Amino acid sequence: MATAAKVPAAESTLRVLTHLAAQRGPTRAAALASALGLPRSTVYQLLDVLVAQGFVVHLPEEHRYGLGIAAFELSSGFSRQQPLSRLGRALVAALVDRLGESAHLVVLHGRDVIYLVEERAPHRPSLVSDVGVRLPAHLTASGRAMLAALPAAQLRALYPNQSALEQRDGRGPRTRLELRGVLDRVRTDGYATENGEITPGIASVALAVHDHAGWPAAAIAVTFAHDRYAEADWPALAESVAATAVELSRRIGGRPH
Repeated sequence: MATAAKVPAAESTLRVLTHLAAQRGPTRAAALASALGLPRSTVYQLLDVLVAQGFVVHLPEEHRYGLGIAAFELSSGFSRQQPLSRLGRALVAALVDRLGESAHLVVLHGRDVIYLVEERAPHRPSLVSDVGVRLPAHLTASGRAMLAALPAAQLRALYPNQSALEQRDGRGPRTRLELRGVLDRVRTDGYATENGEITPGIASVALAVHDHAGWPAAAIAVTFAHDRYAEADWPALAESVAATAVELSRRIGGRPH
């Protein structure tokens, strides 16, 4: 019975941390209690424990609470253990087997994407991408899939001016207005594409992988020679990629979009 009695408190604690992690900045205890439907007294008790353990920091001048250094250490542990790579590798390999085309898994880092998993299909064109390679996010389908899922304010921070939009032999969006148009298309279609903007003659279709808060944790893309598929066939490719992205979202505890 003693163990069972601790379960609601553990669940409430995790809900507090999850909610704080989803916010743009520190929040008030009253707002936290209201959002979670918990008594204020309970929230204050939980926050006191979390502050004492370093998972939450109290900003007394602002009367707000935010994530602490211990929460950051958990995030660092997540990165060190590479669960996205471990969980995604088999899924990406299965996608390659189904489609007979190369596929990859990337994460967003600033204005770049970093390749975590790269699975090459046999007898397909060589690619510039490989594990550890960085490419400009706004030029890649996988980067666009994640950028389209970000709030407008975060996009403005990433691309404050035209000089932030790196060109590749004159290819890709040249202005923030053009980038906005590309990302609007991603939201309309439900998937992202690029066609020759990284390598002439090579195209990609991608979808984002979402975490528990609905944020883009990664993206999965399939890459192929442009002349192998008519653009009318790209939605069918996107459906296959979507199934893989949804499954990886589920495995990391996220929710599908």
